[in-house]
Amino acid sequence: MRSMPSNPESPSESKTSGSQTLLRGLDVIEAVADGPISLADLAARLDLTRSTAHRLATALVERRYLNFVPRLGYQFGPKLLELGFLAQQQTDIVQLARPHLEALAAKTEDTVHLGVLDNERALYLDKIPGRRRVEISSRVGDRHPLTSTGLGKALLLDDNEVHWHKLFLEDQASGSPKATWEIWLERMKGYVTVGRSFDLQENEDFIRCVAAPIRNFTGNIVAAISVSSAAQYMDDARMQALTADVMATTAAISGDIGWSASRDDKGARRRSRR
Repeated sequence: MRSMPSNPESPSESKTSGSQTLLRGLDVIEAVADGPISLADLAARLDLTRSTAHRLATALVERRYLNFVPRLGYQFGPKLLELGFLAQQQTDIVQLARPHLEALAAKTEDTVHLGVLDNERALYLDKIPGRRRVEISSRVGDRHPLTSTGLGKALLLDDNEVHWHKLFLEDQASGSPKATWEIWLERMKGYVTVGRSFDLQENEDFIRCVAAPIRNFTGNIVAAISVSSAAQYMDDARMQALTADVMATTAAISGDIGWSASRDDKGARRRSRR
């Protein structure tokens, strides 16, 4: 008769061990996020023995989550690219953003928009009306000039001055409210510094707004939101105060689609050198 192990592993112990292995495997994947890493550095970073780190990394290589490159170390494998593409395909920015937009509209009592870049125009994807008796003429599906709307300018915050000037001239030629390039540029540079933009009655008479961009997992701007209201409710002091609420909302939405403030630090430095 086969003898039983003297200390058989209980179901709970087995479950705990499996969870720890899974978490360690995820730690290995996250450790590769900053670029190729050697086995020795991987073990040191995760406080693992070299044998444990090698066993975990080898399993991930076999499943194509990682690749091993001689003299460089471990780096992301094709499986992660495939899953990332599928995750992006399944992400619906309108659905993800809607609860955040509703909360912002309720807090501010003003109209909130969500929009994306579409052929050098700001395409409005969603609109949550405010509680004030203010008529905002925008509609879902509308396409507005980038350089005269707060939302449009938020979509352009990472662009360079050459592209700004091109869009500015095109918008002016196509009928946007008349503006002066030097004044527009000075304001835009200030918006870049803060990370949000304003519409100072530039697109619609007596309507002002505060806008900020939404970033994806790469740190790139993929959408923007704005809070709009009548100028009487949007003096300079309130627009400054709304900045925190608008940027907190875009940070939350960005987080839902994979953006990380800490990971975006490197991307921000790269964008600043454009």
